[in-house]
Amino acid sequence: MNKTDLIDAMAEHAGITKAASKKALECALIEIEGALQKGDRVSLVGFGSWSVSKRAAREGRNPQTGKTIKIAAKNVVKFKAGSDLANAVN
Repeated sequence: MNKTDLIDAMAEHAGITKAASKKALECALIEIEGALQKGDRVSLVGFGSWSVSKRAAREGRNPQTGKTIKIAAKNVVKFKAGSDLANAVN
């Protein structure tokens, strides 16, 4: 399922237009992104939660040459599925 498929499904299930569904999805994604940028955790009970974790700088290896390279520190987004979602796929 891609974004367009999700918008179509949301419109059908909610009985709203595709334009309204697209706007709702985009607003939700913007708010989730904004919260994560501030370092907050976003939790949807039963579905899952997103959080930001800091990954420290480290050394790695170039697989083609075998040379050691430096990998910079960065923030990464983590998602943990909630119990309802986990049970739904099993």
